[in-house]
Amino acid sequence: MAAAADNLSDAQNSHANNYLQEFRMNYTEAKEHAEGRLHQIFAMPYEAFDNDVPERKLHLRVALQALMGEALREERLSLQVLHGWENGACAAEDLHHHEHRLHGKDDIADSLAYYRDALANLTPLPVDTDTLLAAPLANAIASAEQNGASIDAETRDSPARWPDFPRGLALYTFFKVYHRLTYGEDDAYRSICCKTAAGLREIHEFHLEEGEFAIVTPLADAPAGDVKLVLHVSQVEPVLALLSDLN
Repeated sequence: MAAAADNLSDAQNSHANNYLQEFRMNYTEAKEHAEGRLHQIFAMPYEAFDNDVPERKLHLRVALQALMGEALREERLSLQVLHGWENGACAAEDLHHHEHRLHGKDDIADSLAYYRDALANLTPLPVDTDTLLAAPLANAIASAEQNGASIDAETRDSPARWPDFPRGLALYTFFKVYHRLTYGEDDAYRSICCKTAAGLREIHEFHLEEGEFAIVTPLADAPAGDVKLVLHVSQVEPVLALLSDLN
């Protein structure tokens, strides 16, 4: 009986230690202001796109080519259009999106025309069935609770508290990206490294006169993979104009 009790105690301790390790590791899920691809091109990428930099337009073209050019040519680039948050609202379940692959210049032109007409005519925007925040958040909370964590309503509804449970920091990081793309940001550029279901990704976020968008890419030293151009629906026209010039 004593041996059985010891084994049970060891198993419980092992389970608790594994969960504690996972809890601690959630702080490695994301890093803001991380070095990425553009640090290999520009000595000071955070200043390369400021309005007072004479070469900023050239810098932007070089950056877009480095981040999306090859993916666009090889049809690995997807357009992810955000909508749903309005008037300061930012509930996870209210964020909608539509994503589709861009297969070249005709696709870019068709996407531009579609969203331009939809906005002008107040046509309902397409909504993908998978969600960017709501379902992943629910899954992360369910997993944490299965491992013994107690997640209260305030934590569920407060993005700043999501890092309290595993996978929450990555979700909070993307929440902030989506929020800045929807409501604006003062910093012209930021680089983020974040763990996703597809692996580690670089997030390159731009808030410029030419448009506001983020580009999500594999790490610079990783094999080529899918690249996403993420933007709010209000930014489709200016950003796709940039993409047309790139193509």
